[in-house]
Amino acid sequence: MTFNVPVQPFDADDDTLRAHLRDADCPALLMTLAHLTGDPSVLPEGTGAHGWLHRTNSGLSAEQQAAARAQALHLLQRLRDAGPSAPPPQPAPELLRCITSWAMGADATDLVPLLSEEIVLPERDPRAPRWSMAQSPAHEGFRVVIIGAGPSGLLAALRLAQAGVPFVVYEKNHEVGGTWLENRYPGCRVDVPSVLYSFSCATKPDWSEYFCRQDELLGYFRDFAKEFGLYEHIRFHSEVTSARWDEQGACWQLAVRTAEGTLEQQASVLVSAVGQLNRPRLPDLPGLERFTGPSFHSARWDDSVQLAGKRVAVIGTGASAFQLVPEVAEEARELLVFQRTPPWMRPSPEYGAAVPAGARWLFAHLPYYAAWYRFAQLAPGLHGAPWTVDRGYPPTERAVSAANEEARAVLAEAIQAQLTDAPELLNQVMPRYPVGSKRVVRDNGAWFSTLKRDDVEVVTDGIEEITPQGLRTADGRHHEADVLIYATGFQAERFLAPMTVTGRNGIDLHTTWDGDARAYLGMTVPGFPNLFCLYGPNTNLVGQGGSVLYFSECAVRYLLDAVRLLHRLGKRRLDVRQDVHDRYNARIDRATAERAWGWTSVRTWYVNDKGRSPQNWPFSALEYWDATRAVDPEHYEIS
Repeated sequence: MTFNVPVQPFDADDDTLRAHLRDADCPALLMTLAHLTGDPSVLPEGTGAHGWLHRTNSGLSAEQQAAARAQALHLLQRLRDAGPSAPPPQPAPELLRCITSWAMGADATDLVPLLSEEIVLPERDPRAPRWSMAQSPAHEGFRVVIIGAGPSGLLAALRLAQAGVPFVVYEKNHEVGGTWLENRYPGCRVDVPSVLYSFSCATKPDWSEYFCRQDELLGYFRDFAKEFGLYEHIRFHSEVTSARWDEQGACWQLAVRTAEGTLEQQASVLVSAVGQLNRPRLPDLPGLERFTGPSFHSARWDDSVQLAGKRVAVIGTGASAFQLVPEVAEEARELLVFQRTPPWMRPSPEYGAAVPAGARWLFAHLPYYAAWYRFAQLAPGLHGAPWTVDRGYPPTERAVSAANEEARAVLAEAIQAQLTDAPELLNQVMPRYPVGSKRVVRDNGAWFSTLKRDDVEVVTDGIEEITPQGLRTADGRHHEADVLIYATGFQAERFLAPMTVTGRNGIDLHTTWDGDARAYLGMTVPGFPNLFCLYGPNTNLVGQGGSVLYFSECAVRYLLDAVRLLHRLGKRRLDVRQDVHDRYNARIDRATAERAWGWTSVRTWYVNDKGRSPQNWPFSALEYWDATRAVDPEHYEIS
């Protein structure tokens, strides 16, 4: 078994246990102690893991950390000496509230229902469907079609299989993984902790790095599909090109392009799991086609191009560039980095670091430690992050609130500390917009150490055109280059593109959206019955306390409840009401206007050409979990 391995017994001696505990995360260790002893008084006053910028080990003093490890040693000794026994129970609600309130730095009563699903032993799966669709005449021929075998599509497939719902997955690529199959540029890795970029129903205690690389993560999704028997349901090299709602048959008619030609298929329920970050965006610059050397987008990395001895130009300084630039600099003769807007960076010394053996041992052997460690990483996003605008502050293009100014000060100080020996670079790379207006990237020191190299140049003048031999910038300079790499992001606003989707009365989804996608809870659109989007409009979580997989778990639970509802009622069509959809999106827009990315004038992929954000969820992760726990039949027309 690869996932959900039960906590293992052990017979390690005391010195070995002490060595393992030196690698422990102290906040997670203290929360585990409070849980297993039933005594929240072990949690030191005035500390905790709360806050988007919470300090390493929660600011615990060396003495407090030593005390925590000593107490944990006694606990491990008791567990060892007792031998195999029944696992400790989950924390009672009041104990759970006490522990999480300490961690959050505020009363966490509202978190207790969510965390009762999170603080569990590996073999438990509280979010699994508790119902099964037995074959019945009323639902003969019922089938769900999932488009895409990326992370969200695989999770939907697992849950449908668990509920006994017939389904098939169509995947245009040759393998599972989605964006983690397609993005394989040098340095590609997750920028949220590995333990969060994994499913709660498929925990893995032995991640090799705190922020794992692309190949390990792709292996995770392959193992997931293999272990849960999903490959037999996936049709590879199969791309859904169009979907049309058949009102009379109450189903979706699909055209699926395969190597053998186009197939006509039907779906009772259609699930789009194509994601947001899968269509590369090239810059709108004259002359792209004139460049005579190799050029490619980071998401379409060309392994045949040798960078050694070459003068390489990278356009963009977003998340992908942040990962690939240090790697390319090691190989290229010279590197030019063309920057439009510098990113804010969060100090993350564990980014790129291996998970030490002691930490992996604790994940595998100390009951609930892995769950509490996961919570410590999730906690900052559960009550939001410091992006909210305070009109009384007042907001400026420097900061939108006092909390935002505090975050700015911490991040700016970290940048300045790395550039005391390069003051001329400091002026180029210091952001001049509120934290949260654009994606905040992880910083382990590699970015600035790369930019300070003698063979690396940062160019901040705007690019006027691409020439046959390089790039010309607004200052009139011509920058020669042998290779161009576009690290310019994705067409994130083009949901479901390029697929044609036709709903009731012949309405076209992309015409309805007109470049400004909207959906109720990011999933359902009026006039398009039985269509569910995963990682749909306004479900991108901004902040460092969660991941898109967390939102996928919430959305897939909602999807399964919708299928259950149709089955229980003996109905065939579920269509979200227009007024429900409109009220929801009006609330999203009002909240977005009060977030840094909706308030600022800085250019960001979070905001589309219409000045609206169809990507981001402007509330806390807790609110999305609560909103998607079950389908409210009053929100839909069901027939």
